Parts: sequence; C-alpha cells; structure tokens
Amino acid sequence: MGAGHTRFGVLEAGPRTLLRTAVDGAFASLDHGGGRNELGEAFLATLGFGGWQIGNSAAVLLEEATSVGLPTTRVENACASGGFALRAGVRAVERGDVDLVLVAGLEKMTDVGSARRRYWLGVSGDTEWERLAGLTFAGVYGLIASEYVARYPRAREALAEVASKNHENGTRNPNAHFQKLVSREAVLEAPRVADPLGLYDCCPVSDGAAALLLAPADRAHRYTDTPVFVDGLGASSDRLAVQERPELTRFEATRSAGRQAFRDAGIESSRVNFLEVHDCFTIAELLALEDLGFVEPGGAVDLTLSGATRATGRLPVNPDGGLKSKGHPIGATGVSQAYEIFLQLRAEAGARQVAGAEVALAHNVGGAGATAAVSIFSRG
Repeated sequence: MGAGHTRFGVLEAGPRTLLRTAVDGAFASLDHGGGRNELGEAFLATLGFGGWQIGNSAAVLLEEATSVGLPTTRVENACASGGFALRAGVRAVERGDVDLVLVAGLEKMTDVGSARRRYWLGVSGDTEWERLAGLTFAGVYGLIASEYVARYPRAREALAEVASKNHENGTRNPNAHFQKLVSREAVLEAPRVADPLGLYDCCPVSDGAAALLLAPADRAHRYTDTPVFVDGLGASSDRLAVQERPELTRFEATRSAGRQAFRDAGIESSRVNFLEVHDCFTIAELLALEDLGFVEPGGAVDLTLSGATRATGRLPVNPDGGLKSKGHPIGATGVSQAYEIFLQLRAEAGARQVAGAEVALAHNVGGAGATAAVSIFSRG
C-alpha cells in the first residue's frame, strides 16, 4: 500500500531517526491516508551491525512508528533479513486478522571502525572454519568469481559491465550511495580486493532504512488507488560454509526459492519485466540470473554483454543501482528492493522508470548464498 526510504550512504542520522524517516515516508505515500492506529503487526529486519541494540531492537521500531503495544518481531537472516521480513509480513496479512502490517529494514554501518566492520560482515558466513582461516566476505565471493571466470572466458568483461551498468543506474536514483559513472575500463583497472574482484566489483558499507505497508488485497483501495500485489514468495537455505557445497558457482538456496516463487505466482520467468537482484559483488548478479532460471549456466555472460540487462534492454536488472551503487545497509536491502518495485509498478520511478513494467522479481541473499528470499510482484 505504501513505502518509504531514506538516502543510503554515510549518514549523520542515527538508527532511530533513519527508522522514523522511512516509516513516516511509508505512511505519507498512502493515497487515501491511513492511521497508525490501524496497524496490527510489525516486523523489523536488521543484523544489529556494530552491536547497536543487538537485543530487542524490534521494540524501537514501534516507538519510532508511535505504535507502541503491537506485536513486533525482529527478523535476522544476515543480508537476506529484509526479504524474509517481507515474507513474514505477507504471511501475517494472509492470516486475515490484521488490516495493516508494517515491514521495515534498518542498518547503521558507518559509525564503527574498519576492523569492527570486518568482524560484523564476517559473522554472516561460517565463523568456525572460513573466518578462522582468514577468509573474508569478499574473499568468499572472490573464490566463486575465480571459478566462474576460469570456466567462461568473457566473464571478467561481464563483471565490469555489471558494475558500470549499475553505477549508471545509480546516477538516476537520488537515494543511491554512489551517484557517479564508472566505465568498464575503470572497473577492470581498479585495485584488486579479492582477485579477480576489484574495488568497483564490491558494494559499499552503507547506512539506511526502508519501510513497507501491507494490507489484504480485498482492502487495498481503502489506502490507495494503485496497489502493488505480492503474487509469489519463495525462501530457502543451504549449507552455511561454501566448502560444504558441491558447486561453488551455483546457489541452491536461490534456485529453490525462485522455483517456489514462480510456482506460487503461477507464472514463467518470461513474464518478468525487470529484476532487483542481490549484487553485493558483481559475480552475484551473474549467478542470480542463472540460478533464477533466466539463462543457463554461463549464459549470464552473453546476456549481460549484449546490453539486455541495461535500463533500456529487454530484461533490466537493478534499475535503482542495486547494492553495488545504491548501497547495502544489510537489514534494509531486501525492503529497499521492494520499495523500488513499488515505485516502478506504479510508474513513479521518474528518470529510471522501466517502460511497460507490470511484473517484477526481487532476490535477496544472506551471506554467500546460505539463505535466499525471492518475491514476485505485479501492478494492480
């Protein structure tokens, strides 16, 4: 019914202010208004990065929404927290005993030092073996990218195209952390972070929040003339450590969640007009296209280099800039993807509007593919 969003980036505002701004924006976007006293339940997606209110942070959401007294649940599934919170919110709506559900995502990440940041990013992966062996979050994706590039000769060019494309999309998003063009050449020449991934292959550490208001479909027009429908949901988990998986370049959690979402929506992938996928590293966007069934393994290279995934292509991917350019405040990311889809399907995305957008998919991943949530949306 409604959606709100803060700027993503290095922000002076604290967690409470970010939450309040996103929630206020969601209520302000309701076409016909809607009192906070109509809320029946709420969900907060957050990792609690840096240790801010690591326990019982859900209560803070209701304080800042001025709706103290409602049942509120914190959802934490690493970087997929937002997608899983959306799923929980939809399930609450489906029960039929609430009129309005609030789903919010939040992370404040830039107010701690670099060593503490690495620690908090690392806890989303396997801490028993990978982290004690010195493998960083970027290092895990670097291993995955190394295997992928070895298999597909033009893959490094495709990774550079993902970064360049998403930075270009980010220039049209006023909420994006980065709003500057980056050429393919600059991506390829950038300092290495975890070979073959370079500086521009990695998403930033960002602050930010986003919020959604959900209601049963049969009550939609009490709040808005242009509702966006959640047609399909899927969620899945895989082994936590990558060394325990049979295949590095395939995320089984994404594959399973995608199949569930398409089955739930009753459509084929050919019906989807654009995607919001979890591009924490450029390799993740290529894997998502394959794991979600839009191309065969290795096919994301040619698809991306053909220009098909650009804003004017036949299958735009991350028109808001994705995690790569828009930013990645962990708990807010999955909610932010739904925010972008909300704008696009209502034809309110301004300079980045995808022409003819009617069906969209959001894909949110936790850790290095250990958890995944996939949602399919359509316009009213």
